[in-house]
Amino acid sequence: MPIDFKQHTLSNGLTILAEVNDDAHTAAVGFFVKTGARDETPDVMGVSHFLEHMMFKGTAKRSAEDVNREFDEIGANYNAFTSHEQTVYYAHTLPEVLPSAVDLFADMLRPSLRGDDFDTEKQVILEEIGMYDDRPEWRLQDRLLEEHYGEHGLGYRVLGTTDTVSALTAEQMRAYFNQRYSPDNLIVSAAGRLDFGQLCTDLEERCGGWSPTDATRAYTDPSESDKRIMMTQDNVSRQYLAMLCPGPSAQDELRYPSKVLADVLGDSDGSRLYWALVDPGLADEADFSFWPHDQTGAFMAYASCDPGRSEAVEAKLLSTLDGITGSGFDINEGEVQRAINKLVTRATLQGERPAGRMQALGAKWMYHGRYVSLDEELDHLLAVKVDGIAGVLDRFSFKPRTVVTLGPKP
Repeated sequence: MPIDFKQHTLSNGLTILAEVNDDAHTAAVGFFVKTGARDETPDVMGVSHFLEHMMFKGTAKRSAEDVNREFDEIGANYNAFTSHEQTVYYAHTLPEVLPSAVDLFADMLRPSLRGDDFDTEKQVILEEIGMYDDRPEWRLQDRLLEEHYGEHGLGYRVLGTTDTVSALTAEQMRAYFNQRYSPDNLIVSAAGRLDFGQLCTDLEERCGGWSPTDATRAYTDPSESDKRIMMTQDNVSRQYLAMLCPGPSAQDELRYPSKVLADVLGDSDGSRLYWALVDPGLADEADFSFWPHDQTGAFMAYASCDPGRSEAVEAKLLSTLDGITGSGFDINEGEVQRAINKLVTRATLQGERPAGRMQALGAKWMYHGRYVSLDEELDHLLAVKVDGIAGVLDRFSFKPRTVVTLGPKP
């Protein structure tokens, strides 16, 4: 049976998407809310992630114990996550219990937000912030984003800070929820063996009465400039380095050659940074990645090493990147084809699972407002050539760049 794409929009703006595959043995559903750290204000930084936790704390119909018990009873593989741009609640189930998962999520997304639960969960969030503050890689990344993006929302911390979460009130959370968790700011994505008509009927019954709010996202260009920041910490024994610079957005056609470029430069095996830094033993990790965001984007480089080799590692990493810009461009067809083969394999493996297609459907629609099939995505990757990568470097020459290092105190 071929995969059949379906789409329907409720009168209140809730968008429903599905790839129906009658040959699949499972089904997956996700509720994608177009809200994240970049949609917050500085005084409520962390509220999107905090809200994600609160969705599991009970509703008018269910207690927190009921929510978890019912997911367990249907054998669902379920979870949620928050990023700078979206908050997603998802479950992978057997087809016959998918309606139960939909009913659970629809109820959860209208939570009680009780004051006692808010106060209790705030302590959990503060513990989580403390845990990540103890991890050098996360401290490095948080500082990198803050320095690179400045006052832009992409520089906000997804978890928030100890100060912002401590000061957050239940009233502020409710106001944020009422504006951002509206049906016209939400996508329900499903994939696998499912009845699309029944899915739409169930969502109309459970979510059709939700009121739209015309929630929007503010789009401003980040103010980027060259920066270099040095951080130290008592309890670390390694040196960490990260670099961020502008790149194509999630909507830019250059996103496909950018994915290939990132693999050529920084994949964990066989990339240029691997051969320049990891294979000779200069660094224990070296990575280069492409971060496409809504209407903006970035490239990120990362390495960790012995503190005594930090200067050599930084010099080698940056010279490897600078060496392929301008007249030094020397990426060849063999490198490009190897990278394409790896990316196509990864995308195909992800696409073989309903959960993978559900995630891709929701994310692509959120950025593009249209259906992007797996075949279309693969065709774009397979069409990348050396001149397309050269075009990326013509527009984005890894500058201006923000470099942040973190190492032991002298």
